[in-house]
Amino acid sequence: MTVQLYARDVGTGTPLVLLHAFPLSSAMWLAQREGLAGRFRVVTPDLRGFGGSLLGDDEPSIDAMADDVARVFRRLGVQRAVVGGLSMGGYVAMALCRRHPDLVRGLVLADTRAGADTDEVRATRLRQAETLEGEDSVRVLVEEVLPHLVGPTTFRQRALIYGRVRGLVQATPPRAAAWAQRAMAARGDAFETLRGLKVPALVMVGAEDVLATEEEARVMVDALPNAELQVIPRAGHLCAVEQPDLFNQAVAEFTTALARTGE
Repeated sequence: MTVQLYARDVGTGTPLVLLHAFPLSSAMWLAQREGLAGRFRVVTPDLRGFGGSLLGDDEPSIDAMADDVARVFRRLGVQRAVVGGLSMGGYVAMALCRRHPDLVRGLVLADTRAGADTDEVRATRLRQAETLEGEDSVRVLVEEVLPHLVGPTTFRQRALIYGRVRGLVQATPPRAAAWAQRAMAARGDAFETLRGLKVPALVMVGAEDVLATEEEARVMVDALPNAELQVIPRAGHLCAVEQPDLFNQAVAEFTTALARTGE
């Protein structure tokens, strides 16, 4: 079944397609739409099953999610874009680079990893997927995933942001979350894709991220032919939500430089 993703499309200029984290939706990009749409065309799809997008009946697969995003490009008439992905969105962005490289003008990878899951992480994902479906509730995500999504600084000092993230997790459809966990558990290693990337990349990581660490970000930078690293202070796994001004500034500088060189 072909799934048509719901996507918000605001602003004009160089297209910037941002792919959201698990288990959130494109609502997480609010500060990016507000802060970047004055300079760029910002497109934020809801990945399948999340937000306003249907789940469909395909086998769980990050590649299927990447193909969904490629169809958004075609539907909106976007020839090429700077593609940014945070966490799960980064997995989808890397799959897009492998399957549809002609669409990618530059790559932003935030709080994500190029390696496949360890056996332990994979087992946890599959157990959570079973629980999500069995209970038809996101309780397991609120208890086990939410505590690691933001850093201690946000938890202590940014109650509104933490509350917003909690609300987005609670709004996640359990079946979509289960599907996505199975898709992430089944994904392979993306280092070959990174080594073959023909466009510039920006790798970003929250200094307090425990899910996708600074060390893992540096390994990705080393694999990429043309990449820079930006460590976002006082941010955990959702650096774009926790420190939106710093995130937006880095993405704006990267995208503006790409547009200037005509990459």
